[in-house]
Amino acid sequence: MAAVTSVMRVQQILQSAVDTALRPHNLTFARYEALVLLTFSRRGSLPMRVMGDRLQLHPTSVTNIVDRLEHDELVRRVPHPTDRRTTLVEITDGGRDLMKRATESVTEIEFGLGGVTERQTQQLTELLGRVRHAAGDF
Repeated sequence: MAAVTSVMRVQQILQSAVDTALRPHNLTFARYEALVLLTFSRRGSLPMRVMGDRLQLHPTSVTNIVDRLEHDELVRRVPHPTDRRTTLVEITDGGRDLMKRATESVTEIEFGLGGVTERQTQQLTELLGRVRHAAGDF
């Protein structure tokens, strides 16, 4: 119980720290994650279904995230070049710029992980990864 309570509380602390760092950029963590995902894709675009799979989100949630990002001109929907049934989400130059600035902000606060060393962060990631793997989260 102590471990679960600690994990749940740390999640709240991390979420609050990251939300605070992203707020000046008018981003939520979900929208930030989507921009990061698109930035790291080979072409700067992905099908919405693939985004949902990689972000582990329901298609409705992906649609809502993309709608907001598109409204803010950070992404655009484009037709897939070979599959007329598929829509790609493509990051814009403005989206890339905002993602870089937002990353600087969350990096400045160490993603909320102040107080632990880089090695301890790796260990924590490994331990939590084991729990996620056992739950079928990967």
